[in-house]
Amino acid sequence: MIVRWGLPELGPLLAELGSARPLLVTSKRLAELDVPVLNRYTGVRPHAPIETVAAAVDAARDADLLVAAGGGSAIDTGKAVSAETGLVLVAVPTTYAGAEWTPFFGMRDEASRVKTGGTGARVAGVVYDPLLTLDLPRSETVGTALNALAHAAEALYAGPLEDATTGARLIGRHLPRVVEDGRDLAARTGLLEGAMHAGRALGERGLFLGHALAQALGGRYGVSHGAMKALTLPVALRFNEETVPEAIALLAQALETSDAAAHIEELARLGGFERLRDFDVPESDLRELAEAVVVRPGARANPRSVTAEDAEALLRLIW
Repeated sequence: MIVRWGLPELGPLLAELGSARPLLVTSKRLAELDVPVLNRYTGVRPHAPIETVAAAVDAARDADLLVAAGGGSAIDTGKAVSAETGLVLVAVPTTYAGAEWTPFFGMRDEASRVKTGGTGARVAGVVYDPLLTLDLPRSETVGTALNALAHAAEALYAGPLEDATTGARLIGRHLPRVVEDGRDLAARTGLLEGAMHAGRALGERGLFLGHALAQALGGRYGVSHGAMKALTLPVALRFNEETVPEAIALLAQALETSDAAAHIEELARLGGFERLRDFDVPESDLRELAEAVVVRPGARANPRSVTAEDAEALLRLIW
């Protein structure tokens, strides 16, 4: 993966990759982003609905490279198009989601309200620029930063990993500063560096129970993936602690706390994330949600076996 810092580095990177007809894949919010592309697809929507992915594939017919700019949904849309077309992708993240570090992508079938996914994206490079994050709202800042922290935390289940501990340390250190002053460029830079390390850890190790819980919720209700990760990570950590105590201890050390799960709950409250009911998740749906959780790859790969009864109990803890 080629990594560059600063949006002005995008042009030279595209030239290095031999692109003459790059297509920008983004949302309407970034439609006017000053980047050297030939054409623009600006129909990205939250959770990458399959209809918008199909439209982006159509827009990419004459492109020789993709530039996906935005948060996790934009990067996922770009990765889905890359997998479908075989085009190389350069990511320009504007949040801390970390989606740029894997070939996997998520999409949402809005008719069935199910989150699906795929693999095969050809991500060749990423351009980070903390200036693009300065106007990120508090809730999105906290949600995507805790999504990144979840990547680092779950990567530790398989053993120590420097990118995971470095990512967790930087996120834990800089997120409160960014919440206090969203225009603090040094803190935004540190948070983005933490997300980068967490993304690398994600690419090496994969995803587990916390992600499976959040995906089931996001697919059904279309709610923010970051917000759901902020709520589900602490209960997933407590559930797994008896199986991977060393991992939880490493995470706590990186976060400079004695209780990693409780500390993450405090960070989640900085974004206003406390209960599932605040997102209009009906209590009557929890059993059905639990059954959707346990069939997801993250739940099946979890270091501690997860039953539907376990998943329902965890969901009730945060409802």
